[in-house]
Amino acid sequence: MRRRDLIGLALAAFATAGCDKLMPSSRTFNGVDITGSDLGPDFRLTDHNGKERTLADFRGKAVALFFGYTHCPDVCPTTLSDMANAVKLLGPDGQRVQVIFVTVDPKRDTPQLLKNYVPAFNPTFLALYGDAPATARVTKDFKIYAAERPGKTPESYTVDHSAQTLVFDTRGKLRLMLPYGTPGDKIASDLKILLNS
Repeated sequence: MRRRDLIGLALAAFATAGCDKLMPSSRTFNGVDITGSDLGPDFRLTDHNGKERTLADFRGKAVALFFGYTHCPDVCPTTLSDMANAVKLLGPDGQRVQVIFVTVDPKRDTPQLLKNYVPAFNPTFLALYGDAPATARVTKDFKIYAAERPGKTPESYTVDHSAQTLVFDTRGKLRLMLPYGTPGDKIASDLKILLNS
């Protein structure tokens, strides 16, 4: 057998014996990898402190973008709690994560109400809002479903809405979709990967 063939066999044996583990391995996400998706590339909304915001404001941080409303009885507080837990689990790296809550109920979610509600889960969390046209535009851009469901009174309506969280990497690229109910430890694991990539 020629020397070149022997070297080829030796390299193949090296790889199949598990020595290829010396090479860097790609870690998998718990959420759904949607890298390259054409979902809304940006937004222009106002935060609960009255400052206009775009995605570029958070460059250098991983951004978790969630759409909801303050009167939501279950999905929204659960998601914000899971996000708060994830940020806490990250320790100092949690400072490199920005959680953003975009209201789909601008009629009732006033800046003051948003300011009282969202930072209660974590003081660094931001709420964003816009008028009806701006809200319609951002939900369309990010393909978020939101529709009012009448209540017993005109003021007691609920809003059916998409429950996933969209996650951007530190360069502002959309990378992940986290389904509703993703536990905080799994969210933290995914954020850690993005922060270190």
